[in-house]
Amino acid sequence: MKMSKTKKLTTIGMLCALSYAAVVIGRIPIVLFLKYDPKDVIIVIGGLIFGPLTALAVTVIVAVAQMFTISGTGLLGCLMNIVSSCSFACTASLIYKKRRKLSGAMLGLFSGLGCQAAVMMLWNYLIAPIYMGYPREAIAALLLPAFLPFNLIKGGLNTAITLLLYKPVVVALRRANLIPSEIMPGGGELGKHGFGEHNGRVRLNFGVAAAALLIIVACGLLILFLNDVI
Repeated sequence: MKMSKTKKLTTIGMLCALSYAAVVIGRIPIVLFLKYDPKDVIIVIGGLIFGPLTALAVTVIVAVAQMFTISGTGLLGCLMNIVSSCSFACTASLIYKKRRKLSGAMLGLFSGLGCQAAVMMLWNYLIAPIYMGYPREAIAALLLPAFLPFNLIKGGLNTAITLLLYKPVVVALRRANLIPSEIMPGGGELGKHGFGEHNGRVRLNFGVAAAALLIIVACGLLILFLNDVI
């Protein structure tokens, strides 16, 4: 059974709304003026379900909404948000689309993490001085001590939270009849190998959960270190 366009648009609309809400209410200071929000988790889950074009569409819609409502960085800030989120979510969902297994999901998420960190280092060096009003030398001095660890923390948290939430979100959407049953992991997909469902309950593979929690703890320790707490 193929998914109707109405249901898909409804689901994508929900993802956009949740992503925007994550930006508005979920921002957490990490280091200096850099803040983390979990919108990329929602975007990449949409990409894992529907493909990289959906991740791109949600990214653009949310970034434009940010630009006209809560952002003070204008068009360049909007482009930065698109580049940042797409480098993570589109990379992860593209790899997973070609290899629909737990290994493909892990490879995709970690590749997205690395891609996002590298792309944002380049962006911050070349473009950030223009809209932030800082000399390029000042931005360059922050690349290694601030921007790089921030993006690694951001990507690590996004990866870990996605691993923990992907299957429960898919199950919830399926039960709400917003996605067809075949999107339920099977035939080698992430949920079959990383998760299970027994008597209607979602079961999380111990290895996946342990890896996700280890990443979260490592990111937490790095945040404390960057803020001279430890």
